[in-house]
Amino acid sequence: MRKLILISICLLSVSQWAHAALFDDKEARQQIVDLQQKTDAQNQSTQASLDALKKSQQALEQRILSVENVIKSQGLMDLLSQIDRLNEELNKVKGELDVAQHNIEISQQRQKDLYVDTDGRLRKLENSGTSSANNAPENKEQTLQVNNTNATPVESNAESKAFDSAQALLQAGKYKEAFDAFDKFLQTYSNSKQAPNAQYSLGFSQFSLKNYKAAIATQQKLISQFPDSAKVPEALFNIANCQIQLSDIEGAKKSLRDLIAQHPVSELIPNAKRRLAVLESIKK
Repeated sequence: MRKLILISICLLSVSQWAHAALFDDKEARQQIVDLQQKTDAQNQSTQASLDALKKSQQALEQRILSVENVIKSQGLMDLLSQIDRLNEELNKVKGELDVAQHNIEISQQRQKDLYVDTDGRLRKLENSGTSSANNAPENKEQTLQVNNTNATPVESNAESKAFDSAQALLQAGKYKEAFDAFDKFLQTYSNSKQAPNAQYSLGFSQFSLKNYKAAIATQQKLISQFPDSAKVPEALFNIANCQIQLSDIEGAKKSLRDLIAQHPVSELIPNAKRRLAVLESIKK
């Protein structure tokens, strides 16, 4: 009987141990399942983040591709090229206008010089004819009058030579020497009929020396002192050229408009209108 009790006790202990072992195994399995679920959840979250990053990367790559397509299509490059070409054309037009204006001024001056020379020759012929027709002076008073009459041409010749010499320097492209010569002429012959011409040429010499602000002041002085001079339109035109060189486009437009409005019959009007049209075509 005692053996049976011992055997029963042993069997009961084994049963309890087996049950406990079984219980522990289930708990361990549950923990493994829970850990697996957590791991799966984390993997899913990580995968979702990766998918989002991939979408962002694809969107960025698409934007880069779009920019590359724009550049490859040369839309932006064409625009920059057009701007460069327009700047080159503008500079070329400026240069051509300056050269054309200089040539016109030289041509006009040559015409005036030719007129002065022809007029001088005619006067000499008239004086020679008058001298041949008249008798010699009969007394000292008449002789004195002849001498006084001859004194004026001597001064006129000196004045004319001084102006012609300065003008020759200008036409030869010796602008510094021409400036000095015209400045001296104006100081010596301030009341000369050639004073407006000398004043204009003085300003043009400064323009040729690229002293644009001084050239503007000189031409403005001409307009102020000799408002009725035929040189006023040329002075306004030269002022506009100086303003163009100084990039004062609005100032140049105003000078050209003043020239066109105030001197509508000037020979410079066609050139002034063409230059004004070019300036007005420039967008700010």
